[in-house]
Amino acid sequence: MNKEKTTDILHILGETIAPGKSKTINFNIAKLYTSTKVEIPVIVERSKNAGPTVLITGGIHGDELNGVEVVRQIIAKKINKPARGTIICIPLLNVFGFLSMDRYFPDGKDLNRVFPGTKNGSLASRFAYQFVNEILPHVDFCLDFHTGGASRFNAPHIRVAPDNTSLIEYAKIFNAPFTLFSKNIKKSYRSICAQKDIDILLFEGGKSQDNNRDIAKEGVEGTMRILAHLEMLLPHFEIPIQKQDTVFIEKSMWIRAKYSGLLHIKVPYGKKVEKGEELATITDPYGKMRHIVKAPNQGYIINVNEAPIVYKGDAIFHISQKLP
Repeated sequence: MNKEKTTDILHILGETIAPGKSKTINFNIAKLYTSTKVEIPVIVERSKNAGPTVLITGGIHGDELNGVEVVRQIIAKKINKPARGTIICIPLLNVFGFLSMDRYFPDGKDLNRVFPGTKNGSLASRFAYQFVNEILPHVDFCLDFHTGGASRFNAPHIRVAPDNTSLIEYAKIFNAPFTLFSKNIKKSYRSICAQKDIDILLFEGGKSQDNNRDIAKEGVEGTMRILAHLEMLLPHFEIPIQKQDTVFIEKSMWIRAKYSGLLHIKVPYGKKVEKGEELATITDPYGKMRHIVKAPNQGYIINVNEAPIVYKGDAIFHISQKLP
């Protein structure tokens, strides 16, 4: 982060917010087909003291509840009241998807694949366009909270581009259990931030349509460490101390099912396993077949498929690999 806002009046989404003031702005671009308004609350907290502007978001996919819960707790615990600068919280970017517990917008688009959006495009594209043009210009640093898709449970981790030394340092400060090197995906939120020279940390933890207490705790405490580093955390908060440093994962692979059947997981997410260790079994419903899934190498289990049934070729585990 190489720039900081002053204590000027903040003009955002048609509203003005003075230093030291708070405001919740209802951001909306469309109604439901019942003519019911869909409003996306944008919670802005400003200090009287000059400093950076941090944007904290969750729910870019409507069924990813853990991210929503992280941002909710940050607001409820008043961690979002800055000692300096401005903190903007949007707990639920995709309200449309949240209403139906769906990953996507009603137009079938993944919001995280349409940035920077277009003014006259599909609903998701229009939302991305407004977000990029109305909110991002005010921001210096972003924290975005996600979960694993479907039944795939992510160990809590930060994702950063491998060549971004600034974000690697921020990942060390956030200090999630793992930091995964991951290239920016085209038209993603991360990619548009990179284009605009805005630092962003993407947090992954848990699975969709699930609210996990331990995952939320990792997200909240990591945020507090970042805010403390930026001198934005109010002094009455105790900075959470992580027991060990984040483990950097430079290379990883998916272990896929060789057979269809009932899946029986034997190891928890986050565990360091040895080559050949039993990770799961796949059985048929009739007691005739039992296949053991073994670790192909020593590594950390950073994602576990918790679905009770799998088909041949389904991803079961995401495991770290050593570099050659």
